[in-house]
Amino acid sequence: MEVLNVVRPTVAACRFVAFAAHALHRWSDSHERLRVGDEEFATAFAHEVRRFYPFAPFIGGRTPREVDRDGEAVPAGATVLQNLFGQNHDPELREEPYAFRPERFLGRSICAWELVPQGAGDLRTGHRCPGEDITVALLSALAVRLAWLEYVPPDQHLSISLRRIPARSASRVLLTGVRPGRASVGRTGQWKPDSAVP
Repeated sequence: MEVLNVVRPTVAACRFVAFAAHALHRWSDSHERLRVGDEEFATAFAHEVRRFYPFAPFIGGRTPREVDRDGEAVPAGATVLQNLFGQNHDPELREEPYAFRPERFLGRSICAWELVPQGAGDLRTGHRCPGEDITVALLSALAVRLAWLEYVPPDQHLSISLRRIPARSASRVLLTGVRPGRASVGRTGQWKPDSAVP
């Protein structure tokens, strides 16, 4: 089971990397911030990709005990659905929910119920993916690398349907003319232009 907790988030991270390419295509202002090696911004970018783009629009679970939901009793063992997309885009929970703004995650910690693309609550007692930290780390690193690639996105259909699980754009985010940008890893592990590597 522990191996699956590494494999599943790796597969999820790959889907989120496609969403990161989609975000960099639609909101190109994040390229430079990712390229300068700002690790906090790379993590915020990863969180915003996970918030904005639906890996799955909802998840299912069972109530471990009877719970009260807005005055209505939900019995133990009941199947419940959590609307991940709805919670991540609720205007009562966040300002401008349909704007892609990684800055919303800078300079603060995220509570267990605020960002729910991979479940919610405490890792040990809630319904949260145990590989979430791996997903965030992989997505942060790969988003930086993606920002360093040179490519041309051809004309394509980039709308994302909430009817497909896992979600993806109709064209799957196609890139042509892909080649590495002039970059290498510096001493700090950040991507830097070759001319800036000491």
